[in-house]
Amino acid sequence: MIKNYVCFTLLTALMLPILSFGQTKDKPKLELGGALRFNYVYSSWKEEQKTKGGELGYDMFRINAKASYKKVFLNAEYRLYSEAFGGGFLKQGWVGYQFSEKDELHAGLVYVPFGIKQYNSHNWFFNITYYAGLEDDHDMGLKYLHTGTDWEYAIAFLKNAEELNFGGDVENDSSRYSYDVVGRNKETNQFNLKLVRKLGATVKHRIGFSGQYGSLYNIDTDSNGDHYALALHYEVDWNKWNLKTEAITVAHNPNNEPGQSNDIIQMGAYGTPYEVAADFNMYTASLSKKVKVNWGPVSQIEIYNDFGYMQKKEKEFTDSFQNVTGILVTAGQVYTYIDYAAGYNHSWLGGNFVDDFSIGNPDAKWEARFNINIGYYF
Repeated sequence: MIKNYVCFTLLTALMLPILSFGQTKDKPKLELGGALRFNYVYSSWKEEQKTKGGELGYDMFRINAKASYKKVFLNAEYRLYSEAFGGGFLKQGWVGYQFSEKDELHAGLVYVPFGIKQYNSHNWFFNITYYAGLEDDHDMGLKYLHTGTDWEYAIAFLKNAEELNFGGDVENDSSRYSYDVVGRNKETNQFNLKLVRKLGATVKHRIGFSGQYGSLYNIDTDSNGDHYALALHYEVDWNKWNLKTEAITVAHNPNNEPGQSNDIIQMGAYGTPYEVAADFNMYTASLSKKVKVNWGPVSQIEIYNDFGYMQKKEKEFTDSFQNVTGILVTAGQVYTYIDYAAGYNHSWLGGNFVDDFSIGNPDAKWEARFNINIGYYF
């Protein structure tokens, strides 16, 4: 609770200087929003849930703040989960400067320019890319982005992931929104480049390339390894249809102390770390269709299927899969995700959580989770 109080105090302190401009000729703009969400879950691998007919509980409450004064602006989002899922933490928080309508600079806890923005998925679970830090990721640093009619590009220098302890010999806390390397290694001094070509009018295409390269600082050896990721991505919109596809290759080369495996790294989010294969390829394909309806308060539904495959480069490891079929129901400010999420060697879908994304289990079975997430967004 003390950590949550401190974070809210810091957010308030950030907002006070902006609000103090109210006496000037050019008044600042402030927009506050947020969401409250609840979750129903029925899991194939949990006997107690099957006996009770599932469980319904609190998911998350968040506060969003957007502010601007002349060409300087702020974007911040703070989330409160249950203590079992990491408690409270900042999802994103950056200050920006607008050079022109097409060019901006962001500084702080910024969105990492890699892959399809903002999400490589349509469902509440995201795609398998999220669970390896490759979807909706946020890190500390600087980002320059250009948004043109035909081309978009972003260049970023990310000093490190969310640093909560400010100690070189202290492991990163897993209480964070997006997955980062934790344990005895830390992400540092990472460079990102993303380039997107936009084509078409009726049928809109987005063809892109993303690359990132950075260091991995090891606490035990006081030395740096490195890591990189490369991706080709394609997105198309046509007549309420949307298709997202990505092909990614990833390698981590930590300088671990003798006796520690270099084939496995630790990643963490939501308060708990797990193991991930150091080197892997990922392939994803996500398809959705939006349909306008007039069912009382319901104005639109979106039907989707999101598939992801993690191909581990270590031959002795077993690959991981994820597939989510579902529907998003829009009723005013209420958004309801109804998902059937299936996983094979997936930490959040029936696995043992610890090593599903690393060694895996060749005798594992496909497991499934029926999930309904209801949220009011304001």
